[in-house]
Amino acid sequence: MKFTILKKSDTTFARRGVIETEHGKINTPIFMPVGTRATVKAMTPEELIDLNAEIILGNTYHLYLRPGMEIMEAAGGLHKFMHWDRPILTDSGGYQVFSLTRLRKMTKDGVEFSSHIDGSRFFLGPKESMAIQRTLGSDIVMAFDECTPYPATHREAEKSLEITLDWAKKCRDQKLQDHQNLFGIVQGSVYEDLRIKAAEELVKIGFDGYAIGGLSVGEPEEDMFKGIEWVNPVLPENKPRYLMGVGDPKQLIESVARGVDMFDCVTPTRIARHGSAFVGKGKTIPVKAGRYKMDFSPIDSECTCYACKNYTKAYIRHLLNVNEILGMRLLSIHNLHYLLNLMKQIRTALEEGSFDQFRKDFYL
Repeated sequence: MKFTILKKSDTTFARRGVIETEHGKINTPIFMPVGTRATVKAMTPEELIDLNAEIILGNTYHLYLRPGMEIMEAAGGLHKFMHWDRPILTDSGGYQVFSLTRLRKMTKDGVEFSSHIDGSRFFLGPKESMAIQRTLGSDIVMAFDECTPYPATHREAEKSLEITLDWAKKCRDQKLQDHQNLFGIVQGSVYEDLRIKAAEELVKIGFDGYAIGGLSVGEPEEDMFKGIEWVNPVLPENKPRYLMGVGDPKQLIESVARGVDMFDCVTPTRIARHGSAFVGKGKTIPVKAGRYKMDFSPIDSECTCYACKNYTKAYIRHLLNVNEILGMRLLSIHNLHYLLNLMKQIRTALEEGSFDQFRKDFYL
């Protein structure tokens, strides 16, 4: 993997770059749609390409449970299995093990847990996670970590970080496919000393990129921004920086200003399934609400997505209220277009040296 910084902001830590992988280029800053179970919910790969999604995510935990690695290996990996020939990032499964399963037992080698599907027992650790992601064949592989819950005491966060750093070393020692790249994950909760320690130790181990994890998990927004500000100066400038689980438009802009290159979140498709849409400068509207039953205008009059060019709020509201899948699909298309287009606008502003003005204008 090659990461090239093409332009830097003169007044912030924002940068415009490009990541080159086996399956194509990724222009940064970038938002990555989440394809948990080998699909971005309600979307076909062709529709994602039409939206110019340059990279998507797959979920190690869910794909390990279903369809399983025997089927995935026979299919030739995740790219072939889901008919997607652009880059893929796979998470490690750590977050799901700790958030979805109540019955689990920690050891120094990983976690024994019960499947959230049928209660059957499995074991997942750094070696197992790397082996699964090797079979999946993703372009970017995430190290197996413990996602520290919020809130946590300093001692609890410190103990969790010790586990994450030990597992990071074990992940680094595992063999991946030649085209694969491994990202370490910075933890440390809301504590500056732990966040900086995590970044420093991960840099010593050496990774192809670095993620900031354990944020956007319920802490105040200002603490999330502080967490970014503490670690980005420590992380190598010539490696991509990935803030995990963030999809709020204003948080995307503010995180870019603090030096983040990559983002992912389930928000655009999740709120679509619940009947809401991004509009304007980061607002959401409840298209499913009764106020739109006679509104024959598009979701957003300034949007150029397929849904806005062809359908009205009244029609989409009708679809949602009679539980027709098309309503959720149209809102998913719109919301993904909104965030992907926002990132494109950010990249353009960085190229033109007008990011500061773009940032200010977004809040007007």
